[in-house]
Amino acid sequence: MLFRASAASVATMALDSSLYLHLTEQFTHVHGYRPGPSEVRSWQRSIPALTAALNDAGLGEVEVMLEYALPLNSKRADAVLAGVHPQTGEPSYVVVELKQWSQAEPDEEDPALCHVDAYAQPVLNPIEQVRRYCEYLVNFNGAVAEHPRRVSGAAFLHNATEFGVGGLRAVERDEHGLLFTGDRRGAFLDHLRTRLSDKQPGARSADELLAGKTVPSKQLMSVAAQEVREREQFVLLDEQQVAYRMVLNAVRRAKRSDHKEVVVVTGGPGTGKSVIALSLLGELYRQGVTALHATGSQSFTKTMRKVAGSRKREVQELFKYFNSFMTTEKNSLDVLICDEAHRIRETSANRYTPAAHRTGRRQIDELLDVAKVPVFLLDEHQVVRPGEMGRVDDIKDAAARRGLTCHVVPLDSQFRCGGSEAYLRWVVRLLGLEAGGPVVWDPDDRMRLVIAESPQEMESFLDGRRAQGYGARMSAGYCWPWSPEPKPGEPLPADVRIGDWARPWNLRGDRSVSGAPPSALWATDPAGFGQIGCVYTAQGFEYDWSGVIIGPDLVWRGDRWVTDRTASKDPVFKRSTPDADVDRLIRNTYKVLLTRGMVGTVVHSTDAETQDKLRELVGRPRLTPVGT
Repeated sequence: MLFRASAASVATMALDSSLYLHLTEQFTHVHGYRPGPSEVRSWQRSIPALTAALNDAGLGEVEVMLEYALPLNSKRADAVLAGVHPQTGEPSYVVVELKQWSQAEPDEEDPALCHVDAYAQPVLNPIEQVRRYCEYLVNFNGAVAEHPRRVSGAAFLHNATEFGVGGLRAVERDEHGLLFTGDRRGAFLDHLRTRLSDKQPGARSADELLAGKTVPSKQLMSVAAQEVREREQFVLLDEQQVAYRMVLNAVRRAKRSDHKEVVVVTGGPGTGKSVIALSLLGELYRQGVTALHATGSQSFTKTMRKVAGSRKREVQELFKYFNSFMTTEKNSLDVLICDEAHRIRETSANRYTPAAHRTGRRQIDELLDVAKVPVFLLDEHQVVRPGEMGRVDDIKDAAARRGLTCHVVPLDSQFRCGGSEAYLRWVVRLLGLEAGGPVVWDPDDRMRLVIAESPQEMESFLDGRRAQGYGARMSAGYCWPWSPEPKPGEPLPADVRIGDWARPWNLRGDRSVSGAPPSALWATDPAGFGQIGCVYTAQGFEYDWSGVIIGPDLVWRGDRWVTDRTASKDPVFKRSTPDADVDRLIRNTYKVLLTRGMVGTVVHSTDAETQDKLRELVGRPRLTPVGT
């Protein structure tokens, strides 16, 4: 929140421009940069329209909270009005979305979207926007979690007429999302009077909202319990069940004796870490225990939201990122489940982090502090970026500094790569991640491993498997530059070039381009075949057949692997990154890529000597044509 005061005070400050100077200073302090001219103009034009309406309605003592930050989220509501309900005498809140639009048309296919002349792409209908803000606030602010009726929402398009925007009302359903225009200003005033008393100030209600703990509401957890636990019937085996029970037992002890415990679950690809995470999430919600799931991967989090919350949108909000807890109160959660915890960073700050939040505090400390039972599920061999701190020793050391008990549960059985432990051992020996050096592949009946003589041969073989109903993807080391994404309708740049063969990288953005899926969906959308995936989009996912191109950043010379950092185009490697770290991270990258396949893996190296070594280790099984 950038500013709060009574409606009368805000209106007075708006007259002499001191309000906008204050908002600008606060914005710069919080975000680390000055607001753009369009942001300042929106304040100057919309805030007076709102405060004038409040004062004309006799609601000058209502508390106005401007640029209210939603919990565990970077989104801000334009204003939240706090007061007392005229009928019930309870705290009452109106979330207001302010728009300067004079005209907007609903999208013909999806009325939750709309078209505004100022924007080239469709934008969210403001009714839907403010409704989601209301629902999110109810789901995560303890002051209203058990009192959802205390919150209502309104979009106030103060420059618009009914003729210009009336079509947007197709999505109006309840008091979480209402639309008022400039020529229905009287109706807006009447609505405010039904929600906010003109006889009692709103400062205490504002205090209560701001003091509300950031926790998932019981209603949301009940929905999640049904969505996650009852929809997905997971069967946990052996050490998976041990890990699951260890967490539940730690939760019981924490509740009984009011102390913290840490649980670390380690395991390689396919050992069921994410299955354990979802099973825990569903069971904890069923028990009424406050819990969140977090990862450091946008692709992985978005996919988890899709898997677990496709039927209930609010459930998606229970899946967060590691950097969501920079300002969250200590022990505000019972459990935080950190999946893919090998991607924990040194700090949560990035270039978008507000200056006020750049404390230099370690991300692992934030994650340990936010919950009574922090749970970390990780694979140390999947650390692929400089600055990733997700190692067992890092977590144990951080827990020890707090005097916390830390349980470590290793997972041995694995379900990826056809359940072939022999294949996983072969991969880690191949890459020198375990002692002993590469060994000849001894084929088993669980996993197929073949060498392709060219990327064309690999692609043709995988396309044939797709024709048989299998899923397949091709990925590669980050050894080719990555062009900016084209405009819609233009072809994707074919950046991955090997001889006369060339294909594009997977997309980096959140929208589909030229038929290719967004970055987060490359591994799961069938349209992902045809683009080459990198480690950051492949990590955490699996598909039936995996094609892996080993680039010139990892080559076999004589009797050992040699990493060539100059061949890597990965921007995460800086000049200051030590050679030993680059070597380890490149090897880990190929370990991730080589362990995505469930049925089989096809490998090709762009380097002749390395290709010879692979043939020596694997042989040259014939790539069978489609239909065999």
